[in-house]
Amino acid sequence: MMSEALREELTAIVGTSSSTFSPHHNVDDLHDESLHVRHVEPFAVLRPTSTDQVADIVRAAARDGVPITARGSGTGLSGGATPAPGGIVVSFELMNQVVRLDTNDHVIVVQPGLTLRELNEYLKPTGLRYPVYPGELSGSIGGNVNTNAGGMRAVRHGVTRQHVLGLELVLADGTILRTGGPVVKSSSGYDLTQLVIGSEGTLALVTEVTLKLSPALEHSATVLVPFDTLDAITRVVPSVIASGLQPSMLEYLDVRTMSAVTAAASLELGVSAAVAASAAAYLIVVLETRTSEQLDGDIVDLGTLLDDAEALEVYVLPEHAAHRLIEARERMFWVTKEAGANEIVDIVVPRSTVPAFLDEVARVAKRHQASIAGCGHVGDGNVHLSVFLADDEDRERLTRELFVFGLGLGGQISGEHGIGLDKRDHYVALTDPSLLDLQRRVKIAFDPEGLLNPHRLSDASLLTR
Repeated sequence: MMSEALREELTAIVGTSSSTFSPHHNVDDLHDESLHVRHVEPFAVLRPTSTDQVADIVRAAARDGVPITARGSGTGLSGGATPAPGGIVVSFELMNQVVRLDTNDHVIVVQPGLTLRELNEYLKPTGLRYPVYPGELSGSIGGNVNTNAGGMRAVRHGVTRQHVLGLELVLADGTILRTGGPVVKSSSGYDLTQLVIGSEGTLALVTEVTLKLSPALEHSATVLVPFDTLDAITRVVPSVIASGLQPSMLEYLDVRTMSAVTAAASLELGVSAAVAASAAAYLIVVLETRTSEQLDGDIVDLGTLLDDAEALEVYVLPEHAAHRLIEARERMFWVTKEAGANEIVDIVVPRSTVPAFLDEVARVAKRHQASIAGCGHVGDGNVHLSVFLADDEDRERLTRELFVFGLGLGGQISGEHGIGLDKRDHYVALTDPSLLDLQRRVKIAFDPEGLLNPHRLSDASLLTR
């Protein structure tokens, strides 16, 4: 039972309107979008407005041994923002300001609660953009940093870590420090910026992010390409990448997923009935260039390449339809959630091994009498699977089999959603014990009392069992 004194101290730091205490929380503050509901009651949910307030909260929590969970927009899919029982949730939704923009150096400094949508709107008049595109634009920059978010543009622009130049952090004892800065390279000591990226709030609280921006490309085209097998898509992707066309997106959707997302969006793409009947999967290619002439040439070259790969048809979508298709693809998670999916897997494997992995997915699904629908960033090997299998134990076995096979191909358990609580046990069981031990020691160096987002990733209690 937390003390009344701590309650009063925390209220004094952030104010009455920016704090709630058990049992008076808004339930939306107590979970992310994981499919696995966990009923956890923290002591406090706090909404600081400054780094100094965050540091004061952390000092108070450290003194009393209270665990802390950082929260962005709550759009994560792996349970990473689930509070610790009796702990403190630090929600960054009010720390959502642009601190500084430098259009000469193509650098912007933002607070972690700024959403991707707000950042995009802010940058529109500047001719610059932040090219990482995880899909869910209500996601916060801080959440993106903590999960190393990727998304549909990763094939050309990379993931979050390629665009973060520096961080302001509050450590587990309340110390404020900065890592990196507004320069594009450094060979000066350990790169703590990159260490914190993807650490899921277990090493420090991110209170400011310095991002590298890119020039916006004004001319784009979205090409929809049906194939009669998914294997044909995975075979043609290396040729598209090797062609030098530099697609901004290379996405695949199996026919079931395409049907579901277009139906949910009431979207008609002009695919003929005959082609639709023969299609097993669809490739979506987005091209972006500086000039309309270059774009026209790239479309012709891409069409030739796809014809040679025996595509059923090549559709260059009108701008409105293209925008709605990408928007519908972004909402794939919500569609599958509404359809009753029991698990979301975002495993990543080497691009050349995607056909072998998908073949194994089909075998595993048949063996467990499960239904698995898929789409993903086929350009970088990040496969997204929606698993429909109600029995918890059977589904855990199915998921473990997929992870074991993917790791055997040289892949990783999560490409962009993170480990969180959902994949924690799989991660600990399947990761090299020496690597886990090193991560545990890094965790202890940053957070010796284990108060920051405990029981995730390298938590000592999990790694020594």
